[in-house]
Amino acid sequence: MSAQPSASGRPASLRPMREADVDAVYSVERRAYEFPWTAGIFRDCLRADYLAWVLDIDGVIAGYFLLSLAAGEAHVLNICVAPEFQGHGHGRRLLRSLVQLARSRGAQRIFLEVRPSNRHAIVLYDQEGFNEIGRRPRYYPAKDGREDAIVMAMELVLPE
Repeated sequence: MSAQPSASGRPASLRPMREADVDAVYSVERRAYEFPWTAGIFRDCLRADYLAWVLDIDGVIAGYFLLSLAAGEAHVLNICVAPEFQGHGHGRRLLRSLVQLARSRGAQRIFLEVRPSNRHAIVLYDQEGFNEIGRRPRYYPAKDGREDAIVMAMELVLPE
């Protein structure tokens, strides 16, 4: 994936996540989400050979994504930018990179779930070509019980 200069002028790069990255990824996850994944979930995803990439800025993991691929479909498992790096286009860069990666691996469509309360993510997904296709009731944990998930999808192969 291509490198772009960071604030220091050194390149920001996307690279595959390694086991050694899990603690840093987990730290980002805990700061970004009220109900974070555990470090064990990230390790399990690596062991399951899911596509897992990190955004490295000046030697700091600023974001990541995890993607599963099966039967021509990709599913965004997690995509996150550290709070201190949000608002600079890194989420869009991660999303575009995962779409490119899914397409290069033969996926015909990509699915994801997003909280209705995550308006910034919904706007980003919509701008990048995802469409709402349904809801999963009570999918996410929330302070007052459970929150639905909006299910979104993007077609990568257009019908002829």
